[in-house]
Amino acid sequence: MGDKDLSLIDKNITSLLEVPISPTVTSLNLHCNHISRIEGLTSAWHLRHLDLSSNCISKIEGLGSLTSLRTLNLSCNLIDKVEGLNGLVNLTSLNLSYNQINNLTGLLYLHATDFKLKHLSLHGNNVDSIDHLLQCLLGLQNLREVSLREYGKDNPVCRSSGYREIVMQSLPQISALDGLDRLGNPSHQGLGSPCDIPGLEDYVDLLLSSDTSNNEAGRGDVALTTPRIDKVLTQFRQRIASEAITDPVTQPDRQSSQPFRSTEADPADPVNEQRIRKLEHQVSQLIQQAPADDKSSVPAHPVVTVRKAKRDTDRTSESECDSGKENRRRTRIPKHHSNVKSKTNSKETKSCRSDSDQENHKQRSLKSAKGTTKKVGSAGGPTRRVPLKAPKTSSDMRTKSTEDEETYRTIVEERDQERERRWKAEQAVRKLTEDLKCLQTKVSEEKDLQSMALHTTDRLKEMLLKERSGRSELQTRVEELEGKCQSLTQQLEKARSSEEQHKTSLCRLEESNSHGEALRARRQAEEVKRQQELENKAAALKRELDIQRASVCQHKDKLQQLHELLACREQEHRKQLELRLQPGGADFHEAVSKEVALVEQRLAHREAELQEKLAEGRKHYAALEDEFRMALTIEAARFSEVKESCDQMTAELVGVKATLAKSQEREKKSGSLVQELTAMVKEQKNRISELIKAKRDAVTDLKSRMHSLEAEVEQDRRLSLQLELLKKDKSRLLSQLTAQESVIDGLRAERRIWGQELAQQGASLAQDRGRLEARIEVLSTELDTQKKHSERDIDALKIKSKIIDDQTETIRKLKEALQERDDQIRRLREEAVKAQKRFQQQLEEETARQAELRERVEHLSLRKEELKQQLEDKEEELAEVKTVYSDSSKKWQEKAGLLTRLESQVKRMKENFDSKEQLLLEERDKATEAQKIASEKLRCVDDAFRRQLESIQAAHQAELLRLANEKQKQIEHANQKVFEVEREMRQLLEETEINKRIMEEKMKRLTSVLKDF
Repeated sequence: MGDKDLSLIDKNITSLLEVPISPTVTSLNLHCNHISRIEGLTSAWHLRHLDLSSNCISKIEGLGSLTSLRTLNLSCNLIDKVEGLNGLVNLTSLNLSYNQINNLTGLLYLHATDFKLKHLSLHGNNVDSIDHLLQCLLGLQNLREVSLREYGKDNPVCRSSGYREIVMQSLPQISALDGLDRLGNPSHQGLGSPCDIPGLEDYVDLLLSSDTSNNEAGRGDVALTTPRIDKVLTQFRQRIASEAITDPVTQPDRQSSQPFRSTEADPADPVNEQRIRKLEHQVSQLIQQAPADDKSSVPAHPVVTVRKAKRDTDRTSESECDSGKENRRRTRIPKHHSNVKSKTNSKETKSCRSDSDQENHKQRSLKSAKGTTKKVGSAGGPTRRVPLKAPKTSSDMRTKSTEDEETYRTIVEERDQERERRWKAEQAVRKLTEDLKCLQTKVSEEKDLQSMALHTTDRLKEMLLKERSGRSELQTRVEELEGKCQSLTQQLEKARSSEEQHKTSLCRLEESNSHGEALRARRQAEEVKRQQELENKAAALKRELDIQRASVCQHKDKLQQLHELLACREQEHRKQLELRLQPGGADFHEAVSKEVALVEQRLAHREAELQEKLAEGRKHYAALEDEFRMALTIEAARFSEVKESCDQMTAELVGVKATLAKSQEREKKSGSLVQELTAMVKEQKNRISELIKAKRDAVTDLKSRMHSLEAEVEQDRRLSLQLELLKKDKSRLLSQLTAQESVIDGLRAERRIWGQELAQQGASLAQDRGRLEARIEVLSTELDTQKKHSERDIDALKIKSKIIDDQTETIRKLKEALQERDDQIRRLREEAVKAQKRFQQQLEEETARQAELRERVEHLSLRKEELKQQLEDKEEELAEVKTVYSDSSKKWQEKAGLLTRLESQVKRMKENFDSKEQLLLEERDKATEAQKIASEKLRCVDDAFRRQLESIQAAHQAELLRLANEKQKQIEHANQKVFEVEREMRQLLEETEINKRIMEEKMKRLTSVLKDF
């Protein structure tokens, strides 16, 4: 049973592939695990019971090979559709409860008469269409039980009105729906066949035999062979019959009690319990008859009879419990069998209880017959009402009780003996079944050995046939290899042309990049120069404005001084007028006249001086006006120049903005070009890596071809040895044939003709020998040449391995250089924040290093070209080897023709050849095994080499991504600088506009002051 039943409940299994399922397993229980897919069950042909409940399965699949499966439990999963049940021909019970099923189309494939599905559990799902349900279940002809609503879980279909009536009417083959039969009573059908219960497959024959015996017992009461029990029963019945004649009143009560007891027995019990039940029933009848006789012999009082009936029905008193315990202690009946049967059938438990009650009733009757007062008191009735005839019959009752006890003991002992016999018989049956299984396994092993022997003979025959077809296959393989070589050469030529195109495109892109960088540098220098010129012009304009401001201040000071002088002179004149005499007197008139004359002289002198001063002042004022006008004209000219310069600056600013926009667009275009270039570089690198992979694959193919050629050379050597052996045999055979032919010809022809024929045959034999020796020499020379070619190929492969090592070293050096470049770029970023000059110097250094890297890349490309040339040379060598091989194959074909001729001549010596062929087959098997080992080693080496290549390519791609990110960051940094320069220019323009406004306000003030003057 351990080999057939496999139970792995709650073992955290995630896949059925982890479970070691042998073909002999019949029951598999994987309840409460983490399985998400049904797989790995193709070898379990004998599996009958499969439990995959409480898992994570979402689809029914992988069950097509389980043709012996009878019960399938997929409850508590994630299934939403019924499918994959086509191959389950013997399936009788299907449990799909507690899922998410709303589609039952998979049951349509089970509508044929070959399928045996009887029990279907679908409660706790999402079936919502009653038409779909009836359509899928209508063709299941063997279906008997369906559960759509059970244990409080149902489907949406069950909530529709008239659901039960519709289903029962449309599906006439169903006998129970949702645990209820067609009459609405609870059904207890369960699994009808013992094959549907795990663990009972080995006892099917026993159960079927018990069923047949039970049916026979039910049809007719077969007399069981119990001689001792039958004797005791006949004696007891005769004694009871003699007593029954005296007491005819108690017979109807006895007859009425007997059928009641007999109805309690189960007529459908198995054979293993039937005899015991009959014995117990007979004992109970005897026990019932004994107290009935006592009752008939004693004149019964009505109260006493009522209380005795009450005592017969009452089973809860202490005396009854004590009597039951005593009986249980006396008996040695094993109890495990009754426990097992109590689980399987409820009627048997009732019968067992009735038997124990009968035993208790018997003990009660025996002790009541003795007439003890304690036990009568425990029954609940007073002892004073007992009739006076009881002491008279006490002796008779004691004798009867002793006889009854003796008969009961004998019956119980026989029952115990029969149970022990049956237990031993069951053990013997089990041992016999195990022995039968062992014999069956041995027979199956012997059959397997016979089938293996037949299979080996068939395989040997097939190998003999395959050897003959091997030569033709080798020729076809050679042709295929030639075609592959030609296709590979074409692919290499295409790859070379594509590499050349990519190189030219790379050179063009690099030139365009360098040109764009130079144009950017020139534009930046021109913009810096223009900014410096504008700054110089603005400084000169500021200086001129300061000078003009100083001259205007000087003119204002001079004008103030003139006004002060005029005011002082007017005051002095007024003072002098006040000091003069009053008019009216002579003196006043004389003085006036004198002073008038003096004054007139002075006034004339003064007038002349003033006129001269006025003329000078006018001249000076005219000069000042001329100077001021000249200054104004100069200032107007300068202002016009400033305006023109401002207009020019604005125009230049517009142009600069346009150039900036153009430069930004060009930078964007250049950025897009750089991105495209990076993408192209990545694509080219990918293509280069693919080409390298193709080259490596070609190298591996060449290695494999070399190994195959070496194997073929070894085979050629073996064939040469075989040919030598065959030649020796041929020489022997030829000698024998010539002798036989000479004897036959001598008998037929005359002596002269015989001599001539012998001479002719000797000449022909000598010629044949000469030819064969020449061919042997040619073959030996060809083998030597092939050995030399193989040695050359081995040397070339060693050179290729060294070249590959050199390439790996150069790749490592490039990685180190790239790491150094990363460090330098980080330092440059830190220094770029401090100063722009260092950043420019570092950019120049980076360009120089990029040129060095480009030179290295060119060097690597040259190395690649050299490697390609070497590959071409090797391919030419391979072509030469192939030509030699084709010539050798042609020669071998000629030799094969000769061999066929020889075989036609040497048919009589086939037995020797067969033995030799067997030896050759063994050698060939050994050679094939060695070839397989070598091919596996080559595959391991190729896998390791491919992994190294993939790691190197991943590192290269990561480095390229880093470089691209760094370039993008540099471009963003340059764009930020451009934006900063634009902001500074805007600030300068705003400052110039503010200064211009200030100058205009000052000029307006000056013009207003001059107008006032």
